[in-house]
Amino acid sequence: MFYHKKIFRSFLKKILPLIFNIFQFFSVNRRVINFLNDKSFEANNKYNFDQSIEDLLRNSKILALDIGAYGGFNSDNYFPSRYEKFFEPIMVEPQRDEAEKLKKKYTYVIDKGLWSSTTNKKLFFLKNRPGSSSMYKPNKKFFSAYRIDQKNYKNFEITDEFEIKCETIEKSLREISIDKLDYLKIDTQGSELEILKGLGDYKPLMVRTEVQILSMYEDVPNWSKLLGSLYEKNYVICDWKGIGPHVTRTPVECEMLFVPNFRNDEGKKLIIENKEKFISLMLIFGQIDLLKNIIKDIKLDAPEFIEKIQDRYFN
Repeated sequence: MFYHKKIFRSFLKKILPLIFNIFQFFSVNRRVINFLNDKSFEANNKYNFDQSIEDLLRNSKILALDIGAYGGFNSDNYFPSRYEKFFEPIMVEPQRDEAEKLKKKYTYVIDKGLWSSTTNKKLFFLKNRPGSSSMYKPNKKFFSAYRIDQKNYKNFEITDEFEIKCETIEKSLREISIDKLDYLKIDTQGSELEILKGLGDYKPLMVRTEVQILSMYEDVPNWSKLLGSLYEKNYVICDWKGIGPHVTRTPVECEMLFVPNFRNDEGKKLIIENKEKFISLMLIFGQIDLLKNIIKDIKLDAPEFIEKIQDRYFN
């Protein structure tokens, strides 16, 4: 088998330049690359870790705070929907109508905005793209970087403005008697940094946040400040996935995934004390080789089957 693979790889190496030229001739080169890149991100979704996660969690739930919960928990299928049953979602949605819909489905719904302090903020509502509503105003001057057709600019017009009450993550969770947080997801069109400032003493095992490198909204803090804030909170990035079209060679908007800094004592301690949930999250999000590396580096007592899993992302 190894010999056959070696021959195939040698053959592929020789014909790839020809395939590349064909793709370029038909102007599909970038489309093919993006397709293969997406498939790489999803490669580990073929595994089914249901039973392994059940054995790890033993009926406990992963407490997940979903900030910017329009459409429901994991509505973008960022991870396979079969794993949703292992989470206890806490939904945050300040848009009244959407919050009422969420309350019919979820036990915990926070129908206020979140910020770095207790305050009132203005929410700029986009009727044609409610998921793109923000505390910051969209600016048409910035749309070209996202390859947004001018005919679609109308979808980003502010159709209403709401004054909403905002609290910090810490205060909002204390009010519903949640004293621990395992997974934090923030998708709030620019206010991610301000929201993180209100995290308080909560230390999630994984953080997923949207990052706009070239923001389409006015006065959004530079994206490096968001990354710096997470670094100061002792997190390191482990995944970066671009969102949508862009004119730059790097994404102008992306989803980033962070885990505790396993290279220092604080991060090691957090992982070791919550190893069952940490391992479960890493399996759910397909971070196989990194999980193996962390297990080895910090001498984490983990199930033996993990070492045998092949991370298909790197194939």
